[in-house]
Amino acid sequence: MTERTFSFEFFPPKTAEGMDKLRATREQLAQLKPKFFSVTFGAGGSTRDRTLETVRDIQASGSAAAPHLSCIGSTEESIREILTEYKSQGIRHLVALRGDLPSGSMDAGEFNYANELVAFIRRETGDWFEIEVAAYPEVHPQARSYTADLVNFKRKVDVGANSAITQYFFNADAYFRFVDDVRAQGVSIPIVPGIMPIGNYVQLARFSDACGAEIPRWLRKKLETYGDDMASLRAFGLDVITDMCDRLLVGGAPGLHFYTMNQAGPTTTIWQRLGL
Repeated sequence: MTERTFSFEFFPPKTAEGMDKLRATREQLAQLKPKFFSVTFGAGGSTRDRTLETVRDIQASGSAAAPHLSCIGSTEESIREILTEYKSQGIRHLVALRGDLPSGSMDAGEFNYANELVAFIRRETGDWFEIEVAAYPEVHPQARSYTADLVNFKRKVDVGANSAITQYFFNADAYFRFVDDVRAQGVSIPIVPGIMPIGNYVQLARFSDACGAEIPRWLRKKLETYGDDMASLRAFGLDVITDMCDRLLVGGAPGLHFYTMNQAGPTTTIWQRLGL
């Protein structure tokens, strides 16, 4: 059996204080020896400098960093500059995404889809980067259909993606079905499930509606019953996510990628409960 990979995702802090907090979080999570820490990239590259600064900080601490790179609203020249910068920093791992246009912006730039970005990275840099792409077990919110979404995913793999990280989900069956369906299309790369710990229900519901992640009705109803009792909500959330992670790993998932929201606590607790 191939070695399982575990990774943790951060977003670049806006302030020096946020950066200090993130360092403390990272130091805590680094003890779990993840394969890498990924760092998100704002709509239209709005966090470009902060993403780079966060990535540099992670690399300097001795951990591997994988910056996100989204292409919508970008030119080939601007992407080329970023790739050159990352190569010069010794970064060997990228998460290549289409991304979102900044609100109010109409210019899609020179890339329309993530497969175009992956192909461009390969043309420009050969095999320098290990490239992760996104997968959507519950269908990308803008996909025409489930089948069209599978075709789009396979395109990214065919032009050079090494592995994939999924959008988070709360239904393990959706993940297993997606993996079976892409395997039937001849896709063999590892597809790592993205895991979102449950902390703040209102925030989670807003995120999930925006990105097309389904919160099953039973789970929504149960979370709503906690109201302002955050301690009970989090305790219940930890049970639900730990059980799902256990099922994913037992079912053959090649690892887990945690959307940490820049917090160490929930991820560490789930990790300990899983006996990792």
